Amino acid sequence: MGISRDSIHKKRLTGGKKRLWRKKRKHEIGRQMSNTKIGPKQISKIRVRGGNVKNRALKLDHGNFSLISIAITRKTRIISVVYNASNNELVRTNTLVKGAIIFIDSSPFKNWAKQNNYSFPKEKKILKTDEKESSKSSKKEKEASLWEQINSGKVLARICSRPGQTGRSDGYILEGSELEFYIKKIHKKKL
Repeated sequence: MGISRDSIHKKRLTGGKKRLWRKKRKHEIGRQMSNTKIGPKQISKIRVRGGNVKNRALKLDHGNFSLISIAITRKTRIISVVYNASNNELVRTNTLVKGAIIFIDSSPFKNWAKQNNYSFPKEKKILKTDEKESSKSSKKEKEASLWEQINSGKVLARICSRPGQTGRSDGYILEGSELEFYIKKIHKKKL
């Protein structure tokens, strides 16, 4: 039968059955998902509509990841998939898709910090209840948790590119409230 992206096979708005009045068309074609895994780079090219080419990544082990607060991007190794909002099966099978939360190697960012004499923020507990000071201290704590991760050797990141379409897995490192949110989610799944 094949995968198709048509609406002819669906029922009417009223729930009635539609009669098939034409065959499937080439422009309605659909393909199987790539299920990109972690491994040595393996990409297949697919000719698509208009003579264009899609790079379908079957295996990837590296990607470009940005640390947005400092505005640096480094090529780094992908370690594992930790969380995926859409499907737990993709976490179990270590499948790389857009929006997946992954662990990446933090050594390129650690090396950058050493070369540029970047000082790591340290956690300090402040007992004052002023709103301005408490918000500043919470920001410092969030930064400290990020640098704590970087020093540990692996960092949480999110994939923004589409590995099955572009053949690469690029993204950004999680920081601040987003980092806290995903740490809670991951901790919840482990329990």
